[in-house]
Amino acid sequence: MDRFDAMQAFARVVETRSFTQAAQTLHMSKTTVTQLVQQLEARLRVKLLNRTTRQVNVTADGAAYYERVVRLLADLQETETSLSSASAAPRGHLRVDVPSPLARLILVPAFPDFHARYPDIQLHLGVSDRVVDLIGENVDCVVRGGEPGDPSLVARHVGDLAIRLYAAPSYLARAGMPTHPSDLEAPPHQIVGFLWSSTGRILPCSLQRGDERVEVRGRYALAVDDGNAYLAAGVAGLGALWLPHYLAAPHLARGELVPLFEDWAIAPMPLYLAYPPNRHVGARLRVFIDWVVELMALHAPPSPRGR
Repeated sequence: MDRFDAMQAFARVVETRSFTQAAQTLHMSKTTVTQLVQQLEARLRVKLLNRTTRQVNVTADGAAYYERVVRLLADLQETETSLSSASAAPRGHLRVDVPSPLARLILVPAFPDFHARYPDIQLHLGVSDRVVDLIGENVDCVVRGGEPGDPSLVARHVGDLAIRLYAAPSYLARAGMPTHPSDLEAPPHQIVGFLWSSTGRILPCSLQRGDERVEVRGRYALAVDDGNAYLAAGVAGLGALWLPHYLAAPHLARGELVPLFEDWAIAPMPLYLAYPPNRHVGARLRVFIDWVVELMALHAPPSPRGR
């Protein structure tokens, strides 16, 4: 039995609560992962996992062992990284998931610079607004707008997206120019609905002017769960919408969108980069995080208000 492989297999089973998912993320067969865990239990003479046909749960002894194993594996990987050429020239695959507008307008156009710096890193970029199971899907990190929904993740605040309300000229020609945010709650006005991935509900918009505060939910004919589709619906005149400035700017310049309620303020949307607490931050992930921080400092620098 390779004790390193066995500990790694055990840790991944605990994290995914599944022998099948652990095997997939480790690129092993389920039989191999099962045998490694069984051999580990035999060596330790302790039951680490309770298995049923439906789920896998860690025992009390297994939980205590897991905490030590995770630290040991992280220390070992850190030692190997520091002694290898990878510390000077990061290499290998990096799996990341980011919102589609951020990928299209900021990350992908800037990627040639990242590739020139780190030619041996292969970036697998998932483009979505969905909730990602980082451990189960073997994703190294995600970038998401809004406060992190999973408190167990390590989250780094990398930017703040300036938000404003907009509408297409075709929509305003049909519905008229609203004079107060509350106008969007009643006919003939409507919004484009954005379905927040963590709740499945329509994302409201809160505006403030002096002591007056209004939360707009609005009526909608269409709700979507993708940023690019949301923008396309707004440009098509399907309703008012609230957008980060970097996403609206090209369409403002072309006259495809018009800003609304410019004397009202909307709190910026924080942008976070998050990764699992037990995922070792190796050289590949460190340089990617630094690169994202550089980009956001140009496009949407974080305000000095927190982590």
